[in-house]
Amino acid sequence: MINKEAVKKILIIKLRGIGDVVLSTIVLDNLKIDFPDSVIDYLTDPPSKAGLEGLESVNQVITFPRKFVDRFKLINQIRKQKYDLVLDFYSNPTTAQITFLSGAKYRCGFPYRGRRYAYNLSGPSERGRFHSAKLHLEFLRLIGLSHEKENLYSHISDDDKIFAENWIERNIPVNTSFFGISPSGGWQSKKCDPDILANFGAEIIKKYPIKALILWGPSDHDDAVEIKKLLGDSAFIAPSTTVRQMAALISNCKFIVANDSGPMHISTAVGTPTLSIHGPTDPALQGPFGDKHEWINLAELDCIICNLLACPKMHECFRDLPINRVIEKVDKLIIKNKLQF
Repeated sequence: MINKEAVKKILIIKLRGIGDVVLSTIVLDNLKIDFPDSVIDYLTDPPSKAGLEGLESVNQVITFPRKFVDRFKLINQIRKQKYDLVLDFYSNPTTAQITFLSGAKYRCGFPYRGRRYAYNLSGPSERGRFHSAKLHLEFLRLIGLSHEKENLYSHISDDDKIFAENWIERNIPVNTSFFGISPSGGWQSKKCDPDILANFGAEIIKKYPIKALILWGPSDHDDAVEIKKLLGDSAFIAPSTTVRQMAALISNCKFIVANDSGPMHISTAVGTPTLSIHGPTDPALQGPFGDKHEWINLAELDCIICNLLACPKMHECFRDLPINRVIEKVDKLIIKNKLQF
């Protein structure tokens, strides 16, 4: 068991996509219960740094280097910090090695094969049993820490809020309600076809007095332009943004329709009601976290939740998804969040 009074410095390790890192922030409020005076640092990939910097509970964000030679410098940097507790929520061979060499008294990770040597406390070994956010809470439970708080975080600075407010004021007419459409997705197979997203958007606009704001990242620009072209004057296309500026725009949406993606998880973290559309991924594990949100997939499709990076078929999981089912989910989202336009 962990001697809580002895823990003054904590390192959280979480690599991979922005959405994965957002889900890991569920531990922050819980750690502050057990270690109220502790310093909490993060080790993560560069794209996730902006959403963590500025969070009240996070002291500093260390970025994981891609060059192999720089990882030796990283290990030395971590050892000098003299962490008391390292929580390796990624637990691949490299982060296991970093944890092992950290010098921390308490080294915690998932007990995956070939990595158990690195840890003296372990999270759950089961995969596919818990939602990706809840998995972190189960991890805390198993190592004897508080695990009741379920808040997610993605930082938005005052400058980001001002950026979003100014852009909206200049580009969207006063008293116009708008919802977000996000075509982003880490894998090509997770990305709903832009014409299908436009169809969903058109039906929402037909039913409700609302317009669409199309949000995009660098790899989604062409899809965003196509959606805007199909929706015409019923939609606005967001400008090029940083991750935090996008989060600020999302926070101004009545709700958002998104693929399983970083923007989808950011939306849940900033409190915007979210409808996620799933094909290859399991919404029970990767869907929007929290009761105020909804998800949809074509459950009866024989290849649904295939977890393939590229679709070997015709993207039926999105193209055959009945539009009336999507609208029913939007209706539910609006009703339970008491949204008004």
